[in-house]
Amino acid sequence: MLNRSIVKLAIPVAIGALALTACGSDDGGSDGGGGGGGGGTTYKIAFQGPLSGKNVALGENMQNGIQLAIDEANASGDYDFTLEYVATDDRGEPGQSSAAAQLVIDDSDVIAAIGPAFSGPAEVAAPLYGEAGLLAASSSATNPTLTEQGFPTFLRAVPNDNAQGAGMAQFLAAQDGVEKVIVVDDVSPYGEGLSDVAVESLTELGIEVERASVPADTPDYSGAARNVVQSGADAMIYAGYYEALGPFAVSLESAGFDGIGVSGDGSNDVQFISLAGSASDQWYLTCPCTDATAEAATVDFAERYQTAFNQPPGTYSAESYDVAQMIIGAIAELGADANRESVYQAVATGSYEGLTKTFEFDETGEFTNDAIFIYQVEGDGIEYLGPIEELTGG
Repeated sequence: MLNRSIVKLAIPVAIGALALTACGSDDGGSDGGGGGGGGGTTYKIAFQGPLSGKNVALGENMQNGIQLAIDEANASGDYDFTLEYVATDDRGEPGQSSAAAQLVIDDSDVIAAIGPAFSGPAEVAAPLYGEAGLLAASSSATNPTLTEQGFPTFLRAVPNDNAQGAGMAQFLAAQDGVEKVIVVDDVSPYGEGLSDVAVESLTELGIEVERASVPADTPDYSGAARNVVQSGADAMIYAGYYEALGPFAVSLESAGFDGIGVSGDGSNDVQFISLAGSASDQWYLTCPCTDATAEAATVDFAERYQTAFNQPPGTYSAESYDVAQMIIGAIAELGADANRESVYQAVATGSYEGLTKTFEFDETGEFTNDAIFIYQVEGDGIEYLGPIEELTGG
């Protein structure tokens, strides 16, 4: 294994209907960011995710991590090519995903894409990226079914919800007095997938489960909150994003819910606290992501991120930085042979030792690491508690 580089290169594997597209321009000009660089060929790395809309903070966390990786690579003087960043905004909505992906695909200088960030848009865009032969490596789309559908160039660079849902169940089973849990999804592919796993895992652990669905655009959560209280559940798992959990948590507090609240990576952002205020206090938030400011391997990254963006890294910032570095390493290893297909092959079959974890994929594009971490809202901040497995002795 080469340190921080792709090590298993370009094993010739047939990819259905791949369009072999040469990438890179030699003029050095572009409409993207991340200027400077080592001259030579210009390659673009794109990000597809929510850069506007209800859950924009999650997209900005990832975008900043990718941008930092590109800026640092260009400034390092280590490469004989220049990198540029291309952003495409799908608002985190499946209905916006095709158009966003097509903008990336149609730019022949884009050699790889990171994303889509959310599971719903990923399910829509992954076939398009596959037809174009363009790597789509998501650092945050966690619905387990994404890698079961045979998308030709989709890689999931994050543990899926089979791990996160099981981690939620494992954590609640270890808490005193939790005999019944109500699991509520937001009627999104992400929320429903996470709920499926959580319900199955809780049942296997002998905990009574009630399931409900509350659409993310519900204008008034008071009725849903009363139903949660009337269920008699000792804990609630909410599978959805922070924009909806904020008002839901406020309604739960007003309705008198005093059980344990748990949500996932879609809610793991300080915007949840901004929306819910005191009603967010003591909620537990799981994530396949670590706290970049707390782990020794990412402290330096967190300081550089703080300097660059005047804020600490958020959910999936460090993981997105790692994915960008993985792609940059592949381009460097391939040299003049770098194109859309060869970069996909190198990343899909390689092993990359990042700051947060080792990145490897199985034959379906599924991530091979399943570590899940847990956080808790404390006042106006989110405290990192550590790996669930260590906290529960599992």
